[in-house]
Amino acid sequence: MRLYHGSDKMVETPSYGVGNPHNDYGLGFYCTQQKDLAGEWACSESTDGFVNEYELDLEDLTVLYLNDGRHSILNWLSILLENRRFDLSTPVAVQARDYILGNYLPQYKDFDVIIGYRADDSYFSFARAFLANGITLEQLGRAMKLGKLGEQVVVMSEKAFSSLHFVAATPVESRIFYPRRVVRDRNARNDYLSILSEPLPATAVYVSDLINGKSLR
Repeated sequence: MRLYHGSDKMVETPSYGVGNPHNDYGLGFYCTQQKDLAGEWACSESTDGFVNEYELDLEDLTVLYLNDGRHSILNWLSILLENRRFDLSTPVAVQARDYILGNYLPQYKDFDVIIGYRADDSYFSFARAFLANGITLEQLGRAMKLGKLGEQVVVMSEKAFSSLHFVAATPVESRIFYPRRVVRDRNARNDYLSILSEPLPATAVYVSDLINGKSLR
């Protein structure tokens, strides 16, 4: 698998066990299979960056595909809830966290590699809205596909790190890639507002419905 990691520096040898434990899926090395997307992740508004390129040998590695149809958006959200820091300012949000963690958290730490959505600013705000009972489960699922914000591939285990091989590092300019990032995020937010303006079906399920035992179909 060809992977790209956007950073403000060259990363020839990613280090196992180093980084932010409060990223989406916990401590790991976060990459994408899209080179241009890595360029957007690499640049801030005023700082250029690098797209670091790798080959990952998947032989003998276990991979958790969160978007493969065998897992629901609630499985993804439960992992996010266990790792990211959420502002749970309402009682329903606290109940929602406890319910989702108690019922939908997969054994994701047993895998060498995880592939799933990346909770950038837009995705994170969509997840918060669902926890606050502001959008339905169906709206959340649709929102995660907006703006082509991208999937991430996360190298998790020491075994997976040893199967990751550096290829090259390409400089990328903020003046080119940061505006693309802004446009991608804006498009996702605009499409999200369009979803909110649509009439809800009678079968709409909010997180409070799940807590109260409403079944999913």
